[in-house]
Amino acid sequence: MTQPAETPAMDYEPARDIDPELHLYQLDPQLQKDCVVLGQFALCDLFLMNDANYPWFILVPRRADISELYHLTTEEQQQLMFESSLLSANLADIFNAHKLNVAALGNLVRQLHLHHVVRYPDDPAWPAPVWGKVAVKPYTAEQIAELSERVNSLLADGDDYQACWS
Repeated sequence: MTQPAETPAMDYEPARDIDPELHLYQLDPQLQKDCVVLGQFALCDLFLMNDANYPWFILVPRRADISELYHLTTEEQQQLMFESSLLSANLADIFNAHKLNVAALGNLVRQLHLHHVVRYPDDPAWPAPVWGKVAVKPYTAEQIAELSERVNSLLADGDDYQACWS
């Protein structure tokens, strides 16, 4: 059994709050590899996890050196919860969700990110967590375009979201 690669250390840097230019936001390379960008809220970028086994979306706050919720300011924490709730409600409607799992784990990708996974009793992992349960099944380009259109068209109706139309 192979061990997961060590993730680079991400130490919270309070100086980032004083001068954000010292530490610029960069998306974790693993998230870049695994996801497709859909758009952005005031605080977070929205990504689609490239795994057609589940409708799976990820919010990533555009803040440098953040690995935990408590690293965000109180206002940023509230904004993250607002964006997560807005996304969750829309995903539940769009996909007629049986259950919506929202989680921030960070064991492999330390950068703070919130998973939003639409679940059904007949999905490949039900009722277990989705991580590592079945092999990843990448979307086709057509499926990505269709999902992007569905999600972005609904979220873009409000002032709180800007779609990245591709």
